[in-house]
Amino acid sequence: MTPAPLPVELAGLAQRLVELEDRLERFEDAAAIRACVHRYMALCDRLDASTPMDALRDCFTEDAIWAGKGARYGQSFGGHRGRAAIGAMLGAYRGTLPGEEGPQRPPHFAFNAHFLCSELITPTGPDTARAEWTMLQTSTFASGASHLNAAQLTLQMRRDTDGQWRIAHFETENLLSRPVTHWRSDAPLPVPAR
Repeated sequence: MTPAPLPVELAGLAQRLVELEDRLERFEDAAAIRACVHRYMALCDRLDASTPMDALRDCFTEDAIWAGKGARYGQSFGGHRGRAAIGAMLGAYRGTLPGEEGPQRPPHFAFNAHFLCSELITPTGPDTARAEWTMLQTSTFASGASHLNAAQLTLQMRRDTDGQWRIAHFETENLLSRPVTHWRSDAPLPVPAR
């Protein structure tokens, strides 16, 4: 026996629930993508001997690609394929680790901060998305020199086999790069008179 069709009002409600579930999933996916990229940036801002490299590598799919694009970043960073190779490239910024043989060197960054803006996350399939940000990076190096960089980040994101969103392709292209004298100053902040 065939079940009776739903009344028009209930059928419309059922369709509306399906649409709301789809919208909610897109919001949840965007939040998970954003969280993955922000976790990656936060770990990169503190690359030293204490950085949990497993957590940093876990931001990427096993077959991920990390690449500099354009003349400046292509030459400076090159390309790295696979989670292990990306981890090794980022690990070089940690400096000499305790117990490591060879010349001792401090972490590359004495201070590093990434700022992301102009976000655009676009689903490209049920388990894939394109994510873009304009990034500002302020750095002071172990040498004492400081630098300001702006870059366009274009990422391909993928929901991995465990259901977690990870970076499948990370591309960074320089927009602005210049040395600066220093970031910290003891000069008072300019505020209105009271």
